[in-house]
Amino acid sequence: MNEIMDIRTVCVTRYITPLREGGSLPAVAEADDGFKYVVKFRGAGHGVKALIAEFIGGELVRKAGLKVPEIVFADLDAAFGRSEGDEEIQDLLKASQGLNIGLHFLSGAITFDPVVNGVDAALASDVVWLDAFLTNIDRTVKNTNMLMWHKELWLIDHGATLYFHHSWDHWKKHAVSTFDFISQHVLLPEADKLAEADEKMRAVLTEETISTVVNTIPQSWLEWEETDLSPADIRAVYKEFLITRLRHSEIFLKTAEDARKALV
Repeated sequence: MNEIMDIRTVCVTRYITPLREGGSLPAVAEADDGFKYVVKFRGAGHGVKALIAEFIGGELVRKAGLKVPEIVFADLDAAFGRSEGDEEIQDLLKASQGLNIGLHFLSGAITFDPVVNGVDAALASDVVWLDAFLTNIDRTVKNTNMLMWHKELWLIDHGATLYFHHSWDHWKKHAVSTFDFISQHVLLPEADKLAEADEKMRAVLTEETISTVVNTIPQSWLEWEETDLSPADIRAVYKEFLITRLRHSEIFLKTAEDARKALV
């Protein structure tokens, strides 16, 4: 199945401000469509793998029915950033020519606070299940990576998902692994409908849906110097990892349920 998604491509026209709290130095920038985006750059520490994780994670969460800011491909031309005064940022922009990733900037959104912002059990369970499926290590009390915008929960920052791809050789083992980091998930105490979430997500995230998302990854993000695998080979591994993990969801589901029992 070779269907792809209709993802907009914008050209970044103005670098506004870095987001220093992000380890990869993302930034708020303006594009040629007049909108602002949180842009993550291919020239940052984890390179295109972080962009791939951000794209796959964000779009599968959206396919599952949860709220994620619009994702765009953000193009930087060779001249962009030459006038930037900060040498570190200028080097980052020079290393990021071509396609990067942008998330629509939610003006006025506030960081989710588990003490202040309540989340119902069904939504909490969906988020926990998805993060266990995607192996997202970055949704903790210290760093929730969720926003409240217009009184609704929005999920952001999926660049730390799919961490198997940083040790690529063992992807088959990772596909059927538990996910012990789920014990640190900020929404785990509220997630008492994990079995229902599992049934729902297995119905929604079909193999066709996974294939369509992975097919949409830009070719330039799959041209890795550290491997002999072709872009088509790499794309196939992402598909098989996700499809295998979905087929064996009972493994990470049990880990999440056990971790929650230990908490409550």
